[in-house]
Amino acid sequence: MKDFVTYFFKGAYLFFIDSNYRTLMKFFWINIFKKRYTPYHVSFNGFNIQVADFKSFIYQYQEIFFNGFYSFNSKNSSPVIYDCGANIGISSLFFSSKHPSAKIVAYEASPSVFKVLEKNIRINNISNVQLFQNAIWIKNDLLEFSEEGADAGSLYAIKNSKKIQVQAIDFLEVLNKEDKIDFIKIDIEGAENELIPHLSPAFHKIDKLFIEYHSFKNTPQKLDEILSLLKEFNFRYYIRHSNERKQPFIDNGKDENMDMQLNIFAYKISS
Repeated sequence: MKDFVTYFFKGAYLFFIDSNYRTLMKFFWINIFKKRYTPYHVSFNGFNIQVADFKSFIYQYQEIFFNGFYSFNSKNSSPVIYDCGANIGISSLFFSSKHPSAKIVAYEASPSVFKVLEKNIRINNISNVQLFQNAIWIKNDLLEFSEEGADAGSLYAIKNSKKIQVQAIDFLEVLNKEDKIDFIKIDIEGAENELIPHLSPAFHKIDKLFIEYHSFKNTPQKLDEILSLLKEFNFRYYIRHSNERKQPFIDNGKDENMDMQLNIFAYKISS
């Protein structure tokens, strides 16, 4: 009973004191009347954007703006931020609003999603975000890419997805041009398994690193390799699951593309 009362009144309290919470509740209500995989225009926190799928947008808003998923402090007044897997730009808008003097470089591989990203940055007059329509990878190459149909895509095969070719770039070559990187967000739907080891020569110049780790079925799990590298280069890490399976011995993700998805927050011990 105590837990129920606490949860109920906590929600009511947040509704009155937190505008982000009120906005989130409004979005959940509006979503009842929205069709999936349909473009909509949305206004929030002073931004006006186009979304490719309203339901996907809600969870991005909840994580990034309401929960402050990518919040970080920096001693640098003009931090260098890389947004890899920028999607429609919610994270780039967040970074820009929190760090208006930052250098923000955003990559999005999907041509259709990139058009939305480009529009969202332009119509909001965001001047400190550089956009590149590329997949970040271990070499410069032309790669097959799976588009899910809303605002997700991967270099790995996705069920019932459209296959296209995208230009990939060697991301290590990009990082080698920087003296120091304050924050890198890597959400690239599975390609991190090959990319992270490739980037290790640049780890000494990275202060904070977010990795969305994906374990695709019928492919080797490489979480241990990624965590070992982080430890080797003096990172502490914190891990949160994002697709909980309550009975993992029974529910092995057989109906999904992935059997595990984790959020890894890595930061230097000395920071």
